[in-house]
Amino acid sequence: MTKAEEFIKIFKENIQRDGADKLLEYLMSTQSDFFIAPASTRFHGSYEGGLLEHSLNVYYCLKDYLSRDRVKNEYNLNYTDESIAIVSLLHDLCKVNCYVKGTRNVKDSSGVWQQVPTFEYSDDMPYGHGEKSVYIISGFMKLTREEAFAIRYHMGFSGSEPQNNVGSAFEKYPLAFALSTADMEATYFLE
Repeated sequence: MTKAEEFIKIFKENIQRDGADKLLEYLMSTQSDFFIAPASTRFHGSYEGGLLEHSLNVYYCLKDYLSRDRVKNEYNLNYTDESIAIVSLLHDLCKVNCYVKGTRNVKDSSGVWQQVPTFEYSDDMPYGHGEKSVYIISGFMKLTREEAFAIRYHMGFSGSEPQNNVGSAFEKYPLAFALSTADMEATYFLE
């Protein structure tokens, strides 16, 4: 099974909300580069299909985190399979159609400059990061308040948001903390 088939399978099995079919249709259309976009320009997932792979990694990391006894029983974090799939698979929709192929110069092992392919960031809708993902998803289907906050604050303290806002969001909406943890695990340990 390809990564795209895996994503579609998880999406269809778990996300049944009104409008989900239209969102998936958009992601699969020529209007979206979700399945081939990189996840970044030079860091994690900076290759074709990196965004898709990152989204799947975050899904599996979040599922694992939320399955732990301590998380379920002591922290009382219990979410539906639908909420888990929504926030993890869709948290970075803000990156759709934002990367263009380019080149940059780097020195090879002999010290000779070589032109290598890269991706450049070019966002036609500069609406922020997490909030842009929430905005895109909301154009197709409703999010719960906790899902919206989880996606909005998935960058945690590494984002550009005021730290008080991040801490407050984590305290009020624990799914935001869990998603941020899964995102960091995928980014720094798997990718």
